[in-house]
Amino acid sequence: MSTVETGGAQAAEPSETAEAVAAAETSAAAEPLTAGASAGAEFEEPVEETDDVPAHAKSAKDEFVEIAKTIFYALLIALVLRILFFQPYTIPSASMEPNLYEGDYIIVSKWNYGYSRHSIPFSPPLFHGRTPGKGPARGDIVVFKLPSDNKSDYIKRVVGLPGDRIQMRDNHLYINDAPVKDEVMGPIEVPTFYGVPREATEIRETFPEGKNFTTQDFGPGGDLDNTDVYVVPEGYYFMMGDNRDNSIDSRVDPRFNGGAGVGFVPAENLVGKAQIILFSWHPGASLFKPWTWFTKVRPSRFFTPLK
Repeated sequence: MSTVETGGAQAAEPSETAEAVAAAETSAAAEPLTAGASAGAEFEEPVEETDDVPAHAKSAKDEFVEIAKTIFYALLIALVLRILFFQPYTIPSASMEPNLYEGDYIIVSKWNYGYSRHSIPFSPPLFHGRTPGKGPARGDIVVFKLPSDNKSDYIKRVVGLPGDRIQMRDNHLYINDAPVKDEVMGPIEVPTFYGVPREATEIRETFPEGKNFTTQDFGPGGDLDNTDVYVVPEGYYFMMGDNRDNSIDSRVDPRFNGGAGVGFVPAENLVGKAQIILFSWHPGASLFKPWTWFTKVRPSRFFTPLK
C-alpha cells in the first residue's frame, strides 16, 4: 500500500473573524477529498488486491510446472513411440543362435504387420484381430505373444505361412513337401552352461523365395529332427528357432513342456519384426554392476541389422 501527501493546510489571515474561520473549516471538512484536492491531508489510495507471493516463490513454482510438463510430454511421446513404432527387447536364451545371442539388445518395429491389442503394453482387450497391414514374410524374425498364455514374449523365425505344409525329416526342413536348400558352413564350438564347449554345425539355409540365413545344429538324433506334417491354418504362422536342436517352437505342442510349447501362432499374437541388434553384452553383465558394462561388452555386434 502507498500514501500520498498533498502538503500542509494554509493558515487564516488575522483579519478573519472567528465565525468565518469556523465556517471555512466546516466547509472544508464537509467537502470530500480527492487526489486533486488542494486541502492538506494524508490519505490512502485505493489499490487492487494481489497475491502476496514473493517473486522468487513464483519463479520456483513456474519452474516446477514447466519441469512437470516436460516430463509428461516426454512420457507421452515415449508411450506413443512404444505403441506405434518401436519396442526394445533383450534376448534371454540361445534359441536363435547363431543370429541372436543371449544378451543382445534388439529393436522391434511394430508397423510392419499392422496392429493388434498385443501392440499395446499389457495387451488390453480393446479389440480383437489385426488392423490392416501385410502379414510377415517367410524368414522374418518376429516377436510374438505365446499363444498359450498371451503374455510371454517369444522370438522366432517365420518358417510356415497360412496353408503351408511343414515337416522335419532326418534333420532336414521340408516346406510343402520340398526340401529346403541347405549348405554346411563348417563346425563350430558353442559355449555351454557348464563352461565346456560343445561341437555344433553351422548350416546356411535358403528358403524358396530366395532368403538365406545361418542355422545351428548339434547333429542328428535330436528330439525334433523328425516330426509329423504340420498344416498351417488360415490366419496362423509356423515359427522355428535358428538353433534347431535347442528351441521350443511351433514343433512343440502347447500342451507339452509345461505349457511352454508354441504350436501355431495366430496373426493377432504378432508384436513386430526384429530389425537390428542395438547393443550386446555377454551373459553376466548387469545394470547394477557398472564394471561389467565394459568387461562383458560385445562391440562387434553393435548396430547389426537382422536378416
